[in-house]
Amino acid sequence: MNKLTRARISVEALLGQIQSGERGGTCVFLGTVRNDGDVTAIDYSAYDEMAREEIVRLIGEAQARWPAAKIIVQHRLGVVPVGEASVAIVAAAPHRDEAFTVCRHMIEEIKKRLPIWKKEIHADGTSTWVDPSGKQIAGGLRDS
Repeated sequence: MNKLTRARISVEALLGQIQSGERGGTCVFLGTVRNDGDVTAIDYSAYDEMAREEIVRLIGEAQARWPAAKIIVQHRLGVVPVGEASVAIVAAAPHRDEAFTVCRHMIEEIKKRLPIWKKEIHADGTSTWVDPSGKQIAGGLRDS
């Protein structure tokens, strides 16, 4: 499974890779681009190799902590319009509580550690780089 993609995220494809008779609880988290004012899309960029390695590391750490769980993470790169998913996490475990816990843990760690940067694209053609905490770092830049 490609951990980074430029295509739309397919929840059905991710579920097909993770569900089994041994895991009765499956939790899906989708991080979707939202319109905060005049945002029309977010352009996600990454150093692909570094981002893939960190996703593998995050999944490995979570599976060491919750060995019965199976976890898939997929993050989208490129321009993602409002309303489309930019990140998907699917966690399956023997019981629902563990699946929810793993899923929550994964998104919190991804937000802290994954080296993916985002640039909000505004309706007026300007763009704003945003740091992982959600704080704008440069605003009103017009792409040429």
